[in-house]
Amino acid sequence: MHLKVKNIIVQMPNWIGDLVMATPILTDLRSTYPKATITAMVLDKIGGILEADVDIDELFLFSKVKGLIRRMKQRSIVRKLREGQYDLGILLTNSLSSAWRFWQGNVGNKTGFCSDGRRFLLDHPIPFPKKRHTQHLVATYKQLLCGIGIPPSSTLPRLFIKKGRLQAVRELLKRFDIPTHAKLIGIHPGAAYGPAKCWLPERFREVAIRLVENDSAHHVLFVGDAFHKNFINKICSGLPKQIVNLAGQTDLSSLIALISTCSAFLSNDSGPMHIADSLNIPLVALFGSTNPVVTGPYRRSQGILQKKVSCSPCFKKVCPTDFLCMKNLTVDLVVARLLDILEQKETVLS
Repeated sequence: MHLKVKNIIVQMPNWIGDLVMATPILTDLRSTYPKATITAMVLDKIGGILEADVDIDELFLFSKVKGLIRRMKQRSIVRKLREGQYDLGILLTNSLSSAWRFWQGNVGNKTGFCSDGRRFLLDHPIPFPKKRHTQHLVATYKQLLCGIGIPPSSTLPRLFIKKGRLQAVRELLKRFDIPTHAKLIGIHPGAAYGPAKCWLPERFREVAIRLVENDSAHHVLFVGDAFHKNFINKICSGLPKQIVNLAGQTDLSSLIALISTCSAFLSNDSGPMHIADSLNIPLVALFGSTNPVVTGPYRRSQGILQKKVSCSPCFKKVCPTDFLCMKNLTVDLVVARLLDILEQKETVLS
């Protein structure tokens, strides 16, 4: 069953990592409906991730607010949905409110997973896959399209870089006297969900020191948003000039371009980890409280480092016990994996 549609709207997930993992949906829709207009509806604070996406025609940015302003914003969103005359709506969010907006906005063929009591608002309600908790989220998103006749594909998460962003990144790196021949290693030590997902900050610091001591061509770039700036400032305090603190100095579009220049990337389970993976950057992904089977790097699953303990994955924001899942990941182990990646990359280029 392939629907005949002209205007498609896709409500994208509200978290950076989830949004990146949902990008194959845009590819599959464009492949199925090459002549349709595809609009991606995205939270404004993460919309930069899709600003250069070749499979969409429009970015519909919206914000989350509370109180009276929220009601006014909701009316504005509904009005824009009606004006779009969308005859297919894909909900990659699972909330009642997102389905309610599509219903109010007269979106046709509303498709989404049955959750939060919203089945009655959907034209094509899809039950959650039985393997939801034992398969990758990319696969779960793809199964949502089965309800409108699009079978699961082999498409991968991918991101695109806006023209001019790479040059801006090069100019940024020049300010820190980073030579053009430098081997850049990106490190993102934070995570949005909570500290239980984060490796110990002093270990990130030690890894950076050991990397630049190993090779004078190694330059380490610490990245993070404004929320993590103070946290990263403490990690980077007093470190050699080959270790550069870029926390809070890049928006999401620039971060994508910056990560694309890295020879390797080290991260907790986080949005930037998925950005690096979507760009096919060799990475080391540290997992403790969460499940890499579901939210691990999709392209670079061999980059996962995890020490299984009896209580993981617990999915808690704060560890209630001894944090062994992360403490068992040693600096020696992480450095060895990163150096191996860098050596392999050098061998391929030589």
